[in-house]
Amino acid sequence: MSSFFLPAATLWQRELVRFWRQKSRVLGVVASPLVFWLLMGYGSGDLARYYAGALVLTVMFSAIFSTISIIEDRREGFMLSMLVSPAPRTSLVLGKILGAATLAWIQGLIFLAFAPLAGVRIGLLAVIPVAAAIFLISFTLTGLGFAIAWKMDSTSGFHAIMNLLLVPMWMVSGSLFPMATAQGAIRAIMWANPLTYSISLLNGLLGLPNANPDPLVSAAVTLAFGLVLLLVSGLFAAQKSAKSAA
Repeated sequence: MSSFFLPAATLWQRELVRFWRQKSRVLGVVASPLVFWLLMGYGSGDLARYYAGALVLTVMFSAIFSTISIIEDRREGFMLSMLVSPAPRTSLVLGKILGAATLAWIQGLIFLAFAPLAGVRIGLLAVIPVAAAIFLISFTLTGLGFAIAWKMDSTSGFHAIMNLLLVPMWMVSGSLFPMATAQGAIRAIMWANPLTYSISLLNGLLGLPNANPDPLVSAAVTLAFGLVLLLVSGLFAAQKSAKSAA
């Protein structure tokens, strides 16, 4: 059992130490969604409407920045040393994802502190499920970033793919307009979009409108999506390890 959890814990700690040396990342990750949210919210007179979307955007930005380290690790040779170690591949993947997800979660909690500006009052008992939901979303988005970064050879290509994929996903997730007002193909895309369920989950827990689909369904879908991404990332790592051994 320790052969599985020790490598995961070591890589988790490594991600936190690396972040501690680059604390300026907090400002960049939190400030951009914060400014966007304030402009959209004050412009429309409804800060609460865009709050959950801005929170998810904060987590998404952090996941993007954190998973870039996978490409850097491959370039520096650290990834190869991981793959030739006797540790289980899923353990290595879990450690990297948990480390990046923890960083995204912390920055999501920082953004959560701005909830009173939107008129959102979070009781003490509600803080725990909201924090758990933010971590679940962080884990899922980091898993997605990991799966994409694993197949990329350059940071510029990674950024291009992430912008092409994640920004449209975020725009049609209920962040900018509710599913109830969506028409035709956009409505169908929103139903199939995993981020829609992340937004719905946060709206439901924060007592905001547009918690559709149901928050319990949203939590189950988000969790399932995260587990699938973990398994896919583990498969990618196993394939790479087999090629390295050959």
